[in-house]
Amino acid sequence: MKKRYIGWEEFGRLAEELSRRVKERFKVDLVVGIARGGLPLSLVVADRLGVPIDFINVKSYRGMGVRGKPKILSTLSEDLSDKSILVVDDLVDEGDTMETVLDFIRRNFSAMEIHTATLFIKPWSRFKPDEYLDQVEEWIVFPWELREFGE
Repeated sequence: MKKRYIGWEEFGRLAEELSRRVKERFKVDLVVGIARGGLPLSLVVADRLGVPIDFINVKSYRGMGVRGKPKILSTLSEDLSDKSILVVDDLVDEGDTMETVLDFIRRNFSAMEIHTATLFIKPWSRFKPDEYLDQVEEWIVFPWELREFGE
């Protein structure tokens, strides 16, 4: 599988652009970052929007291109009641992780609105986030996962 390496500088530009687009489209009260890959991005987005952040830990990949069924390992601590939530992840591959998180939030919390944002989606994704920057086919290697997926 072809890889595309994203350095910290490019990641910063992408995160700023996604934050700008979200700010133009949605009123957000709380960002929920999907750990692990969505952590750095959600930190930047929450900061740029000036809102609190919470995290949900989900594991689905067992290696490059090897997926398992998404499993929620830890959950949210913030009260989502009557808030506009933005769920953030680095990318959406098939969409299982994002769908699992959204289903979990809808079943367990009474958020007023839930929006989604990622940097990238794959062309075969069954789930399309409300906001994303680009569609890519290659395996994206972010700067925080060079030892895991880099060469």
